[in-house]
Amino acid sequence: MSILVVVEQREGKLNRVSWETLTAGQALAAETGWPLEAAVVGAGVSAVATEVAAKKVARVYTIENAKLEPYTPDAFVAALKQFVSSKKPKLILLPHTYQVRDFVPKLATALGTSAISDVVGYKKEGDALLFTRQMFQGKFAADVRFTGEGPWFVTFQNGAYRGDKVESGASPAPVETVQVEIADGAIRNQPQEVFKEAKQAVDLTQAEIIVAVGRGIKEQKNIEIAKQLADAIGGELAASRPICDSGWLPMDRQIGSSGQTVAPKLYLALGISGAIQHLVGMKGSRSIIAVNKDSEAPIFEIADYAIVGNLFEIIPPLIEELKKAKAGA
Repeated sequence: MSILVVVEQREGKLNRVSWETLTAGQALAAETGWPLEAAVVGAGVSAVATEVAAKKVARVYTIENAKLEPYTPDAFVAALKQFVSSKKPKLILLPHTYQVRDFVPKLATALGTSAISDVVGYKKEGDALLFTRQMFQGKFAADVRFTGEGPWFVTFQNGAYRGDKVESGASPAPVETVQVEIADGAIRNQPQEVFKEAKQAVDLTQAEIIVAVGRGIKEQKNIEIAKQLADAIGGELAASRPICDSGWLPMDRQIGSSGQTVAPKLYLALGISGAIQHLVGMKGSRSIIAVNKDSEAPIFEIADYAIVGNLFEIIPPLIEELKKAKAGA
């Protein structure tokens, strides 16, 4: 009964969602009592493994073979099938990336098991683990559990956990190199150029301060209030999906499961109730300030500072104070 996090590296660097998945693994390990291990797949990945070994894990494996670089689904499935069959982890966690969603269905099928993909959270009910995933473009959330003996595969959505919350270990974990065999002719794919997301007109992922508006802004003309606040504190303006769907702000300003996933130092949510599809896009923010007149708004569950009140009474005086502070600086 162990948990294995398979991190994803490219050119010797881990992506952010790998650290987020490791955070999820640490939370699951703490709640279940199962040991947590990690694995890095590729060729010459010892430096990445050492980086992971500094975190709170029992052991890190490097799954090595020259045919694992560059990535192909055939090679990864062949390597991980050997490794998982040998080590027999109960639960295998991976970041929900283009690469992972490419090979995990094939790997799970090869092992005669199943996968729950694009997970945003989990809960433990008795001895059962339930994994939460969104359905119908985020309109519903389903709690899904595994049946059978496993191994069980789970992929975590970008932004579901905070990568900066991953715990460091008291001392480096041991690193074990596992050489796997990949037969000649096993790789049927010819790797092409790595897929890249289309560049957003506005890259909110790089913003350190974000002011986001929701339906509580009431009218398009009222967005000017949020814009003035963003200008006063040197932040970017963003919105929840209903605002962008209404055409009040461009779609590249949308934050959430169908928009951008952000993790700024400061996130101000104005009139945003906090539907789960919005939360998964911003809950990795370092500090969250929420203003909403509904004291039961879900956004308050993750906010560091909750202000219950009318944003039209709260924000204009705040803007004036910020202007005064800047003028006196």
